[in-house]
Amino acid sequence: MKILLATNNKGKIKEIKEILNEYEIVSLKDINLDIDVLEDGETYYDNAYKKAKEIFKITNIPTIADDSGLCIKSLNNFPGVLTHRWMDGTDNDRNNGLIKKVKGKNRECSFICCLVFYDGKKTISVEESLKGKISDTPRGDNGFGFDPIFELENGKTLAELSNNEKNKISARKKSIESLKEKLGEYNENKNNKRI
Repeated sequence: MKILLATNNKGKIKEIKEILNEYEIVSLKDINLDIDVLEDGETYYDNAYKKAKEIFKITNIPTIADDSGLCIKSLNNFPGVLTHRWMDGTDNDRNNGLIKKVKGKNRECSFICCLVFYDGKKTISVEESLKGKISDTPRGDNGFGFDPIFELENGKTLAELSNNEKNKISARKKSIESLKEKLGEYNENKNNKRI
């Protein structure tokens, strides 16, 4: 089965291709589709489902889309679905803004990743998380987004890990593996019905 990934993020594409290796995975760039679906949903699922459905309507190729974000416990899970757009500026500006917001408060947080598969008939969704806390200062040069301020139990931020170490624990990897299992069950059921 050919599956389209609703992203041009090379890191995401590589990770998904490695785990969903029994499928033919293509990116938006591979099919020369330049589209930016407005993420205006109230949940990660809303945004991922909207992206997958809209892109499937255009391409008629089964599509996987994702949405993810950082939830800070003491800020009522802010920024959540607004993680990438709660404040104008660079990742560094947003990270420093979050450090200021949690000063003197509980720093516990979670990274949530939701993946949605849509093929016009079936919707499969998974959501996984990674727990940590907001660090006092940004640390590390490996990573992007809030990686430099997401501190793990071992005291290191995600940006202080190697790609290999990060990929072993990431919420995205857990989501892809959960989706792989559900896709396998779905395909098995489809094949059994044809017999």
